[in-house]
Amino acid sequence: MAKEKFTDSVNIRNKKASFEYAFLDTYIAGIVLTGTEIKAIRMGNINLQEAYCFFSQNGELFVKNLHISKYNEGTYNNHEPMRERKLLLKKKELVKLLGKSEEKGLTIVPIRLFTNDRGFAKLEIALAKGKKLYDKREDIKSRDVKRELAKEKF
Repeated sequence: MAKEKFTDSVNIRNKKASFEYAFLDTYIAGIVLTGTEIKAIRMGNINLQEAYCFFSQNGELFVKNLHISKYNEGTYNNHEPMRERKLLLKKKELVKLLGKSEEKGLTIVPIRLFTNDRGFAKLEIALAKGKKLYDKREDIKSRDVKRELAKEKF
């Protein structure tokens, strides 16, 4: 029976978020995880597509719908894949985010989940504003123009 290999560094991006939202401000937050969750993250079994952040009643920031698949070698101690996970930020950053997120049209979305050089899992979150349809079209046009210019240079 072959053992599964952990990757040295994990870097999982939420590509859908950059298409749906315009990012105003980004933060890097720690995540409160259990043992089997960090093992599943190191194997790359994560889905950020539907994840979003919210504040609880006592001002703590949580991430919801972050899917971390169950660890294969986990026993009865295995984690629940869709549970809410607490995010760790400095108090000043939490207060700033809470004030900004209450404004109309602003939300907090996870952009990227990665492991730092010490092996800790970190979540990059952004204060974001939803894009309108014409904003999305404009982004696609500018991307196409850049691609065409790059082709002409070569």
